[in-house]
Amino acid sequence: MKSKALFLGLLCSLTACHGMFDDIYDEPQEQVDIKEGQLYIDASSWTDWHYINLTATENKVVKMSIPTEALPSPNGEGAEGLYTYWYDVFGEGLSKHEFRGFTPTVSQPEPDEWHIAVHRNNVRTNGGAAYETPYTSMDDLPESSEAFANATFTEDVWNELDVWTIQAQMLQGLIGNQGIKVNPVLSLWLTVSLPPVPPVFTLNNHVFIIKFNDGTYGAIQLENYQSPTGVKCCLTINYKYPY
Repeated sequence: MKSKALFLGLLCSLTACHGMFDDIYDEPQEQVDIKEGQLYIDASSWTDWHYINLTATENKVVKMSIPTEALPSPNGEGAEGLYTYWYDVFGEGLSKHEFRGFTPTVSQPEPDEWHIAVHRNNVRTNGGAAYETPYTSMDDLPESSEAFANATFTEDVWNELDVWTIQAQMLQGLIGNQGIKVNPVLSLWLTVSLPPVPPVFTLNNHVFIIKFNDGTYGAIQLENYQSPTGVKCCLTINYKYPY
């Protein structure tokens, strides 16, 4: 009976967007005022990447959907598509998971020019690499990115566990994730922990330095991950480019 009550509670939360899982399910309808050198992105959708072009004067952020239409299955590890995993949501949490299936899709669409892309708490770069600094204010950064010339930068790596995309079987603990390269360092700016239920979001407000594939550098920081009404994965981002 206890297990049944947990699943009924989860069902209510997914249907009404209130309750145990609303922190990872809500889609906000609001906007906020931003300052120069700042972006606000509603990145709460499970099905979209938001591409950021730091040099654009207009349309700095472009939204593109994650492909979900099935294709004939390719062979080999690291194929693009949707990877279904079972997560022990009501037990050990996200750390305990099992592979359950794969659906191949076309490649993730991208704009012609972009620097980073965000999907909820996930971040990836356009062929770049990232370094986490000890600074918690953009104003405290060294004057030049040359100060980080000897730092160890981390490139994007393959990920098929964290870009949650398909919710249809969530009540059974099954989630379809996009297989795609994600930057493990940049993605540390917002951590989702489960258990407990509802999940806990932890903000890391350190400034990150990104080395892009054209040799330029940028600085980026997550200032806030909530909308004015407290909806999660609405990102207020500070940035400096070029740095």
